[in-house]
Amino acid sequence: MRSTENTNRNLITALYCRLSQEDERLGESLSIENQRLMLQRYAEEHRFPNIQFYVDDGFSGADFNRPSFKRMMTDVECGKVGIVIVKDQSRLGRDYLQTGMLMEITFPQYDVRFIAVNDGVDSVNGVSDFSGIKNYFNDFYARDTSRKIRAVQRAKGERGERVGTTIPYGYMKNPDNPKQFIPNPETAPVVKRIFEMYASGIGIVKICDRLSKEQIVSPSVYAFKTTGSKSGSPDLTRPYHWAQTTVRKMLANQEYVGDTVNFKTYSKSNKLKKRLKNDPENILIFENTHEAIIDRKTFELVQKHFAGRKRPDKQGEMDKYAGYLFCGECGSRLYLHRGKTIKPENNNFQCGGFQRRTSDCTAHYIRENVLDQIILHNLKTVTAFAREQPEEFYAMATQNGEAEAKKFYKTAEREKVQIEKRIKELDNIIRCLYEDRVCGRITPERYDVMAGGYEQEQAELRQELTTITEHIGEIDMREKCIQEFMNKAKEYIEMPKLTPELLRVFIRRIEVYEKPEKYSRTCGNPIIIHYAFQLPEQNGMPAIEVLARPTTKTA
Repeated sequence: MRSTENTNRNLITALYCRLSQEDERLGESLSIENQRLMLQRYAEEHRFPNIQFYVDDGFSGADFNRPSFKRMMTDVECGKVGIVIVKDQSRLGRDYLQTGMLMEITFPQYDVRFIAVNDGVDSVNGVSDFSGIKNYFNDFYARDTSRKIRAVQRAKGERGERVGTTIPYGYMKNPDNPKQFIPNPETAPVVKRIFEMYASGIGIVKICDRLSKEQIVSPSVYAFKTTGSKSGSPDLTRPYHWAQTTVRKMLANQEYVGDTVNFKTYSKSNKLKKRLKNDPENILIFENTHEAIIDRKTFELVQKHFAGRKRPDKQGEMDKYAGYLFCGECGSRLYLHRGKTIKPENNNFQCGGFQRRTSDCTAHYIRENVLDQIILHNLKTVTAFAREQPEEFYAMATQNGEAEAKKFYKTAEREKVQIEKRIKELDNIIRCLYEDRVCGRITPERYDVMAGGYEQEQAELRQELTTITEHIGEIDMREKCIQEFMNKAKEYIEMPKLTPELLRVFIRRIEVYEKPEKYSRTCGNPIIIHYAFQLPEQNGMPAIEVLARPTTKTA
């Protein structure tokens, strides 16, 4: 057993320095350099042997997972350290339980002398009760600081300022405004290509393989080489290795469409560093806050794929119908069945509700090549109709509601003006009534009756105004969707085969129904195609339905 005096000249005198971002704001007195000079001077004055520094710069006192601190404690447990010296107890840590455990149990267990210079603590003289109180106040300071920082971050996040510290791969800080980021000319094309590959039906496994073969540096290694950041644990021995989780997170990152997404994660306590996923209702999204790398349609297509199938099949390929194909009876998704032992012409879809036995549904079996034939044939017919007979197509798409829309437009604005005028009048009436009540010209009971009636009228008018505004928005959206569909029909004249891109551009939803004759080899599945120009009604069904049946035999 070594004595507490630690006379062994071979033992390390550990000078431990720590500085957090919060401590840095307090001034130069807590700087790492100041701590180094102070501790070195103290050790030399007391002729302590074998001086060695352990420095953690930028680490909170509530976090005991600090690299230099862990290295020092390893040396302590190996019997290499005789003395530990810190500027004050808070440098060791701000958790009073763990700090107290170190001072009263761990250090004595390994015969380590502990000195906190400014606090007048030296374990040779014993640990006083005041040291425990000091640790408690250090802990309280850490909790209070954390609470204040969280409040500031919350306020910033609610204002639409980005609160995340890590810049997404594909972006860089704006030289003119460090608070904003702009597309990185080196990495933004890589992000765009990843989204395009996935949208075209290439699975995540194959995407990673392609990026690795082309020797494109992974995001974590790129960040380390450009900024020195070690977040993401960069593997410098495999700089071109792309992890599937990395690509998956990128494909789900809404920031690539130009939005700021705050409060995606949270921690339960300042002492728990593990981040937990936040509930969707607690996440704040601010649109178009910075330049987008990915257009919203491509991003939405990718999210549809995620919703339809969370991972690629064993061949590393994605189902192009993922997010589009549903059972007409139970509403479940239809899942693709294919494999190495299955001939491509026998790839087929079946109802997910039937497979999981979550509903009393049937298989709805239909081959992929048959479905491709149906969808492509119908798509060619509808787009040709939109190109060649635009007026007739427009009338069909609006369901002869154009006259109704024009009539509504004529009266809507006039009604809006009248309603808004009346709402203002009622505000003035209620205000005058309140003044009469305060001045005693009318009784409180009379005021309640009269004001209640006016407030009810006002609420009804506001509801009516909302309904009119929503109706106008629906008509505008329908018009926009129809025109966009007609424009796209002019672009996509040649359609040699059905692709994920064609589905994204033209189709909203596909429903497959069971055969009228369940086990028939000649009777096809009725299929309803919901096109992009068709807006969903409140009940979830589209305004227009196109019925298609297979023209070839199905198994």
